[in-house]
Amino acid sequence: MILKRTIGKIITILTLAALPVVAHAKDGLTVTNDDASIVLDKAAIDNLPQQEFTTTTIWTEGSITFSGPSLHAIISLAGITEGTVTLTAVNDYAIQIPVAEITETTPIVASLMDGEPFNRREKGPYWLVYPYDSDPAFQTEITLARSIWQLVSISNIAPD
Repeated sequence: MILKRTIGKIITILTLAALPVVAHAKDGLTVTNDDASIVLDKAAIDNLPQQEFTTTTIWTEGSITFSGPSLHAIISLAGITEGTVTLTAVNDYAIQIPVAEITETTPIVASLMDGEPFNRREKGPYWLVYPYDSDPAFQTEITLARSIWQLVSISNIAPD
């Protein structure tokens, strides 16, 4: 078991070292898995496979088309496959999501609203969004509380 975890950490570190990084990028998103961290800049996030859906939210007016990579795609880059991830906003608001509840398509880390980037005043540059109108399961208090905006970091500390 110890050997398996050690090999897993080595693979994760090598994988993270090969990723495009920008240290302390203004609009970067830091992803940490155990002791290894990367900072994805906007270009790296935009180069990931993009998801898109149109939905309403309780925080905005009318229907908005959100697009960005899935949370699954981002945590996969860092080798996060189990446990719980903690997402933190610029104001230190933090939420936790069990990795088992993250699918390949939802939620997304939206970087565009109606095809345009959005800034911190508009809940950006990254906002964790679900397709709220598509399923009552996405309209729960838990899901709404997880819809963190001004996202700056994602972390996972594997259980011992």
